[in-house]
Amino acid sequence: MSQPLRFGLMYDCRRPPESDMSMSDVYAATIDQAALADQLGFDHVWFTEHHFLDDGYLPAFQPLAGAIAARTSRVRISTDIALLPFYNPIRLAEEMAVLDNISNGRMELGVGMGYVPSEFAAFGVPLKNRVSMTEEAIDVLRLAWSDQPFSYSGKRYSYDNIDVHPKPVQTEGPPLWIAAMSTAGALRAARFGTNLLPQGERATVLDPFREAVTADGRDSADYRYGIIRSVYVTDDRERDWPMLRGAERYRTAIYDQFMTDTPDEYGWRDGSAIPQRPVVGTVEECVDQLVAFVDEFGITDIASSGLPPGIDPEFMAHNIERLANEVIPEVKARLG
Repeated sequence: MSQPLRFGLMYDCRRPPESDMSMSDVYAATIDQAALADQLGFDHVWFTEHHFLDDGYLPAFQPLAGAIAARTSRVRISTDIALLPFYNPIRLAEEMAVLDNISNGRMELGVGMGYVPSEFAAFGVPLKNRVSMTEEAIDVLRLAWSDQPFSYSGKRYSYDNIDVHPKPVQTEGPPLWIAAMSTAGALRAARFGTNLLPQGERATVLDPFREAVTADGRDSADYRYGIIRSVYVTDDRERDWPMLRGAERYRTAIYDQFMTDTPDEYGWRDGSAIPQRPVVGTVEECVDQLVAFVDEFGITDIASSGLPPGIDPEFMAHNIERLANEVIPEVKARLG
């Protein structure tokens, strides 16, 4: 694996109905924990995005990314994912450029085309247009981050002699990731030459991406492969797992509803997807599971849930300290 292994934390900023925390508390705890992760040497912080959920599921990553960028100095900041059809691509290009300057070149951007019909209806975006809107938006983002004015004429977006400022700190702009839940998504990521967020079966998303990249004369080892998979370190599983299991079940239950509502078939329930179930156990057990996972799938980036819904921030701070100090160094050492 030519790309170095990176570990990070994922935040969706959800507040279950029974929580004693306010939404302000959730955001404050998220920012504090991201600052701690920066000090502990984590590589990245990722945000997820969904809309109109009464537990506050993060609908807008940019304000939180700016707050975290101002409190940190080295951790990279990205999304898994931003739902691209809901953004004006020029406006998003400007916001990402500002964030890249605030963070001094630490932004990345994971994007997807979305799949929840109610979100599209609420934003007045036709679900049938999501593929073209996503692909054209990626074109526009890259053109907007280039060093010269550009014009663009597409099916969904048209611009004449636009020159976006400020320019990002990073040459060519923040690195892009594309989420793939199908072979079409994997081939889209390969065609655009982005990193991959594989969210489906290996044979459906991971292998087709690598095969397409190789067929095009590129090295698939030059790309990064990222996934959200929570890691919980505990010396007393019987004590800690029931609480963590409840948080994980709450966190993932919404996706069952989304998959029921979407017209697409992604194999969400049949257990064939690349594993995203939590890794739970002692330091040794977590290390063994993570090493086997990375070896099997060639994953380069793992994001653990930093603040699962309803879990005490102090409890989770202790968990990420153990991850940083005891688990991650051993995983990296064993993988070479």
